[in-house]
Amino acid sequence: MDISLKNLDLSYGKLPVFKSLSITFETDTITAVLGPSGCGKTSLLNLISGSIKPDYGHVTIKDNQKISYIFQEPRLLPWKTVAENIHFVLKHIFPKAEREKVITHYLSLVKMDDFKNYYPNELSGGMKQRTSIVRAFAYPSDILLMDEPFQALDLDLKYSLIEVFRNLWKEDHRTTIFVTHNISEALLIGDRILVLEHAPGGIRETFPNPLPEKSRFPGNSELLTLESGLYQSYFYNR
Repeated sequence: MDISLKNLDLSYGKLPVFKSLSITFETDTITAVLGPSGCGKTSLLNLISGSIKPDYGHVTIKDNQKISYIFQEPRLLPWKTVAENIHFVLKHIFPKAEREKVITHYLSLVKMDDFKNYYPNELSGGMKQRTSIVRAFAYPSDILLMDEPFQALDLDLKYSLIEVFRNLWKEDHRTTIFVTHNISEALLIGDRILVLEHAPGGIRETFPNPLPEKSRFPGNSELLTLESGLYQSYFYNR
């Protein structure tokens, strides 16, 4: 167990978000967090990262493990190249020669070797987000937080980047919490699905991903059937 949240209460002023929230996240697994807008998905990540504190309760991170983040937008420094953006998060961790090796390794894994000297304004939206994914993996974290990083992308690009993420994760497992409102994304990525209630609330249900690993690809009939059933159960018949 890498992360434990116990009896958390959280409010923003008079707006309650969580009440007595308790959940654990196991080592080297991917938990997909589903829920409607305003249910506290991003707040959950912020509690885990420590950027906000609960009103009550405890967040425990095993052995002060390091955290990396993939945001909805790439958040690249526009005055730095692709390689320099990755260098920036590694500069206090590895000596220069080792940084170069790490950057080269991860860029080659996602077929971006030829783009390392490009600036963000020279990249497509998909290439920018690919760079942000590489940056998160290049940083030697134990925990990876993902806040709807595929939301603003068209379908083909989304599925391409999901495959990039899955390939990176298979080589370098991290305890991952992936926030989304998209059931298909949750089924393609998550080992476990966690469904949040409307705020104020907490966890409606958590269960293993019912989709076998070999069936986790876009357009698969099993995926489409599960997606429809989960939508009816968790977003319609409330």
